[in-house]
Formats: sequence, structure tokens, C-alpha cells
Amino acid sequence: MSHVKPVSDLKNYSEVLSDVAPGSPVYLTKNGHEQYAIYEAADVKRREAEIRLLFELSRGEKSIQDNGLISAEKVREELNNASW
Repeated sequence: MSHVKPVSDLKNYSEVLSDVAPGSPVYLTKNGHEQYAIYEAADVKRREAEIRLLFELSRGEKSIQDNGLISAEKVREELNNASW
């Protein structure tokens, strides 16, 4: 569950940080509007990894659309002929 607090609560930042939990950021408001968010670092890293994965999956789908698929036999052949 996320929390919403005014940015002025950062005067007591340890109390604000105590409300941050995995999957539960604290949103800070400025002039009554959500302006900032405080997440646990692990949540941010997980989101970044998810975005990278989605990007790579999208690249793979585009490659399939543009070039088609390669058979498993062709992949084996190319790996066997590779000069490592």
C-alpha cells in the first residue's frame, strides 16, 4: 500500500522513509499534487530490469517480423561452424 504525504513532511525524513516498503512507495505532494515518489532501491532496480527485458523482447519480435525465424538445425549448424 502506498502512502501520500506533503513534501513538507520531509522535515522529518526518517518518519517518511519508515513508510517506504517493498512495493509500497511514498508519494510526496507539492501544492496538493503528487510531485515526487520515494521507492526502495530494489523496486527501482526490478523496474529497470523489467523495462530492459520488455525492450529486448520487442527487439526480438521486430527481428522475427523482419527476418523470420531460424530453424533449430540451422542454429546448431552455425554454432558448430563458429570459430571461437
